[in-house]
Amino acid sequence: MPLDRLRRSLPCEDRVWSGEGAQAAVLVALTDEAEPRVVLGRRAGHLRLHPGEVAFPGGKREPVDRSPFETAKREAWEEVQINPDEVLLLGELSSLTTRTGYEVYPCVAAVPAAPELVVDPQEFESAFLLPISVFANSDLYRLEHVSDGRGSVMVPHYEVGRDNIWGVTAYILAQLANIALAAELDIPKRQADER
Repeated sequence: MPLDRLRRSLPCEDRVWSGEGAQAAVLVALTDEAEPRVVLGRRAGHLRLHPGEVAFPGGKREPVDRSPFETAKREAWEEVQINPDEVLLLGELSSLTTRTGYEVYPCVAAVPAAPELVVDPQEFESAFLLPISVFANSDLYRLEHVSDGRGSVMVPHYEVGRDNIWGVTAYILAQLANIALAAELDIPKRQADER
């Protein structure tokens, strides 16, 4: 079972926020079923950063948040109404830094099999579920050179339907596919791109 593999493989500590600078957390919410699906959303078109892109629910650390997991749960509730009481932490992936300087903490969690997603139109145009097995398909995955302002870096991309899912979101999805489904996708060691 993919969720069992994630539970065994990921460090599961609800670590307390520490450090300075721009910090954020995303909720990598997986449905608790035989073939887990991941919760994703299409960012609202009016947003200044990443309009219309596919992303995880999440956002920046607020003073009220004790940990990245609390930030991720709070943001997921605000953005797509995932009930924080129904979110079970499976573990955390290593933090990633975006080219805009945010350190992003991916919190992997189980949610009920059929979450009722209600989007905040200020944040997302839509929210949807895709099987994590989609992200183990190497035919949908590629690496591209992207300028990060200092040079060129390799950035993961997935072509799923009409969407180009890229950057931090694609990096997290590829890590998930490698851990949960032994996908063996080539993931760049240096990650400095947008989600």
